[in-house]
Amino acid sequence: MGKVRKNVFAVVIGVLLLVHVWVVVLAAGGVVGTVWCLLPALTAVATSLITREVFSSLIYGVVSGAILMVSSNDLLDVPGKVVLCIVGGEEKGVGLLNVLSDSWNMGILLFLFTIGIVVDLVNRSGGRAAFTRWLSRRVKNRRGAQLFTLLVGCICFIDDYFNCLTVGTVMRPVTDSHKISRAKLAYLVDSTASPVCIIVPLSSWVAAVSGYIATDQINGVDLFIKQIPYSFYSILTILMIILISLLNIDFGPMLRHERNAQLHDDVFSSGVNPYEDVEKLENDNQKGSIFDFIIPIVSFSFFVLGGILYTGGFFNGTSFLDSFAASDASKGLALGAVLTCAFSHFYFRIRRSLSFEESMNSIPNGIRHMAIPVSILVIAWLFGSIARNGLEIGTFFASFVHEFEAYVKFLPAFIFLISCFIAFATGTSWGTIAIMAPIAVSVFDYAKDPTTCVIGLSAVCAGAVCGDHSSPISDTSIMASTGAHCSLMDHVITQLPYVALVVVISFIGFILTGFVQSQLICLFMTAVLLTASLLVIKAIVSVRHVGLFEEMDEANGDAPSDEG
Repeated sequence: MGKVRKNVFAVVIGVLLLVHVWVVVLAAGGVVGTVWCLLPALTAVATSLITREVFSSLIYGVVSGAILMVSSNDLLDVPGKVVLCIVGGEEKGVGLLNVLSDSWNMGILLFLFTIGIVVDLVNRSGGRAAFTRWLSRRVKNRRGAQLFTLLVGCICFIDDYFNCLTVGTVMRPVTDSHKISRAKLAYLVDSTASPVCIIVPLSSWVAAVSGYIATDQINGVDLFIKQIPYSFYSILTILMIILISLLNIDFGPMLRHERNAQLHDDVFSSGVNPYEDVEKLENDNQKGSIFDFIIPIVSFSFFVLGGILYTGGFFNGTSFLDSFAASDASKGLALGAVLTCAFSHFYFRIRRSLSFEESMNSIPNGIRHMAIPVSILVIAWLFGSIARNGLEIGTFFASFVHEFEAYVKFLPAFIFLISCFIAFATGTSWGTIAIMAPIAVSVFDYAKDPTTCVIGLSAVCAGAVCGDHSSPISDTSIMASTGAHCSLMDHVITQLPYVALVVVISFIGFILTGFVQSQLICLFMTAVLLTASLLVIKAIVSVRHVGLFEEMDEANGDAPSDEG
């Protein structure tokens, strides 16, 4: 962080602390469930965008949220209570100890560390390098590299975490060879994680969403499947990738990163590769076979699917879809990852691709590679628990939604925006769905108007995915930047204009659904609007940067007609 930025950060922190003290004195316990519960989220996101550093911003958000939770007239009593709230979690089930003792969170951490081990095994065996060589011979240009990233992301639909780590690891050398910036790769990876999982009825998301809405009158899985055609944000995000890849369109901060990658061979736009040591180890091993990559990845999908079905009772006679609905996704992911890890060790020993010592060294190395993203994730969970459970941000928005019940035709669009904000502020899509889905289902009575209820749930899911996709404290943002070996804040800042465009068009789409409850018509109109918007942006950017695209085309050996 530069000197000027540090000074700005210090001033911002000082001002915000004064605001918090003022709120504490005036509210005296009346902060929870009010508009003031938004303050920590807003300030954490604002400071992360100003400083482009996520650790300090998250920690500040945690501290500020704890201050508001324990608001008291006695200011001398606040510091001690804040520390107890953050560490001990004595109030409302929040705090670091509660986060780390939660079985769901521990299952995700076990999954991440184990996947880190499997990735290290595949890298050491040379399987990833072999697959990359095979892929490089078939991907001939930038368009192909971006579209193939989309394809790989759609194939890895089982879970968004698995998607982020696998797609980024596989496609990194391919996109580097075609001078695609790491920020662009992180955007492609992030855009094929949650947005794909929410529109596939066989992902870990089925269990999460259906569990929040299932009642005696509502089949959660059935309602989840029905909402898929109205998931404008997810569908339009995938269309966005196709269009910007085919038309070679970039704008906003992403254009600078792409320009540096194509004209100066700098995929980081910083001149420095912070992952040089790790990538040197990955690229030096050339002895593996393509099957050393394919078999562990396929086995992972098989074991994770089996683990999810097992936790849902599939092997005890429960039907396939009902098993997904009743499953424990965290436990299933952890179980599948552990079995994949054991299988991979056994496979590589049988293949004699790795010695016993190399195989065992992958355990600490894989865990070490996941240490930073896991650390950020734990702090993000802590912040999210304070926002949701401590400050009851859901209570505030629930009352807000019910105030707009009279404007039923516009309500899905408002629910979409509210879900966007909650997910952006708390960094969790599943937590947002847990808050907003029951509200949407209660506002739109499924028995009286099933179509409107489906649209309302889709607005929640689309908004949750959107906020999670764009938030600097989101788990998938952290995993996508980790898989792409890209700075987290570079990833967040470069993709925000892309996300904002799709958000605006999705908002229009949900307004249309209030008047025209037709999936095909609404999807067609939003797709046309997105395409037209991108073409206008292409024309504007081309005028502002005359000659730039010709230089970029020449640097990549493309024909002049490919300029974007």
